[in-house]
Amino acid sequence: MEVGPFRLGLRTLKTALAVMICIILFKVFDRGAPMIAALAAVFSLRQDLTTSLTFGKSRILGNTLGGGLAIIYFLVKDLFSNDFLVELFFLPFLVIVVIVISDGMNNNSGIISAIATLLLISLSIPQGESFYFALARVIDTFIGTFIGIGLNFFFKPKPIEEEHEIDEDLAELAKKEKELEILKQKIILKKQESDDSKE
Repeated sequence: MEVGPFRLGLRTLKTALAVMICIILFKVFDRGAPMIAALAAVFSLRQDLTTSLTFGKSRILGNTLGGGLAIIYFLVKDLFSNDFLVELFFLPFLVIVVIVISDGMNNNSGIISAIATLLLISLSIPQGESFYFALARVIDTFIGTFIGIGLNFFFKPKPIEEEHEIDEDLAELAKKEKELEILKQKIILKKQESDDSKE
């Protein structure tokens, strides 16, 4: 459905549904706030299943890395009695670790999700909580990721929507090719003018 420049498509509805499912699941199973799961679902939801699976793999690697480092952060912070300096220096250090490891694993598309998972979990753990609270938040990210991927499995976009997107991309590509051709002609003209002036 389109109204002027505003569009309500299947991906928008799937995103809202993913958030709704997270809220319902967390209420039914009394898992606390669904914030981390809902964000993970939104991050994982892409326009189709293939893209979601590709991104989902990257997201799962990112979740695992970010979640694992969040648990390490929790243990170190607990060891130093929740010292502010641990948060100030150790957490940014872990962000560097996430980027270096993700890049080394060629998972550059998962860097943002890994950092988001690390920060969401690390900065949302109330003081005095146990290790199991941190572990539960890691599990929350996986719940949200699987909800996002699952929705794309059940709700596939109509081929018309995909064709419309392809047509738009092709039109944009044709426009860029025209601009490139004009630029090429200008360069040739300038070169000819330069050669003529030398003679």
